[in-house]
Amino acid sequence: MIDAGPSENAQGNSSGRVHVLGAGPVGLLATALLQPLDGLSVRLYEKRGEYTRTRMVQLAPYLVADSLEAYRADHHDGDNVEAVFDAGELAEALAYRQSMPSDVMELLRTWTQGFCPLNEIERSLSDLIDSRSSDSVARIEADVSAEDAIAMLEPGDVVIDCTGTRSLFRDRLDPGSDAVDGGANTQTLVVEHALVITFLYSQTYACNEHCKYYKNVENANYKFIPMVHRVCYDGSVTHVTGIVTITPEEYESMPKRFDGDWVRENFPAIAQSMDRFIDKIKQETQGEIVSDLEIIRIPLNLYRARNATSQARSMAGPNDDSFEGTPVFLLGDSAIGSPYFQSISLGFECAMFLAGLITQRRLATGDALERYESYMYKQWMRVYMQSKLIKNNKELFQYLDDPTGLLDRLHIY
Repeated sequence: MIDAGPSENAQGNSSGRVHVLGAGPVGLLATALLQPLDGLSVRLYEKRGEYTRTRMVQLAPYLVADSLEAYRADHHDGDNVEAVFDAGELAEALAYRQSMPSDVMELLRTWTQGFCPLNEIERSLSDLIDSRSSDSVARIEADVSAEDAIAMLEPGDVVIDCTGTRSLFRDRLDPGSDAVDGGANTQTLVVEHALVITFLYSQTYACNEHCKYYKNVENANYKFIPMVHRVCYDGSVTHVTGIVTITPEEYESMPKRFDGDWVRENFPAIAQSMDRFIDKIKQETQGEIVSDLEIIRIPLNLYRARNATSQARSMAGPNDDSFEGTPVFLLGDSAIGSPYFQSISLGFECAMFLAGLITQRRLATGDALERYESYMYKQWMRVYMQSKLIKNNKELFQYLDDPTGLLDRLHIY
């Protein structure tokens, strides 16, 4: 087992502490999976007093897959999975799913059936942890810095960093630099800049790739692209989210958040594209927008941690960090992030893999670090290939009515 404590019994089971930094959905799931393990205590750190994020999410069906065929069901991602992972690795991951606590698996099955507010997922996992008879989880409400976390470490502890895109430990794991904020351990690719537009619609509305095309036929630029898997329903009200690609210069000239009136006044060409698409929805379904447009401008970045654990840092030799010798694992958005699909499913997937490693009581720490590094690199390849495919398809979509322009962007063997 990963060395999570100084004592060891005759069966080789260690006892000790795991520090889970960040009690968002991924940190909570990791805690719920580790909570039942004998001889292990979990310290869960959260700076928020309550869960307030209400955006709707839907978990990927592969999280509850019970066969390799079901796991590879997605016709795009399934090919990537088959190319990147060995069959034995997938079989091991599926076997761990079958051994997971039934109360956790029941929640996952529910969340893969439809959309759910993010804070409901967080509250459900939090309530599950609190409802169990085990006293192995200590919850600490505090805004913990990396220095605070390091100061609390004892020999044999394990750190799981779930602190998100601005990870506490990610750039500390770079073996070649002592710079805390140097960013050397973060690889970032700017895919594009975009407006994310969200509104409520008074009728049930579904969109597919044909819908995206025909409702954008008159939009030469600034095509409004609804996110199919982020369109969710609450009775007869539809939560619609879409994106419009903008230039880096337009991005820099906009505030972080604004509404429909602001974009109509300051960027009328973008507004016309957006309103044209929405008008066609109204004509088709006889509904109305029942909320203000909420618009944010974001860079759509694809990123990863070059080192997802402290393995490389430890192998580089002694350093000034007092967490030397402590296994550190990056999980969730601390490790990988993609703009085109909700990373909560990937975070849950990796949390299950990490919990499976910790469950293997006789697995040496070095082996666990190496296996997690390999696994996270393969997940990065999977995410990278899927993101590049989506980006390529979006670019081709812009030229469907321009055969010459389309052919210029195709490489046909």
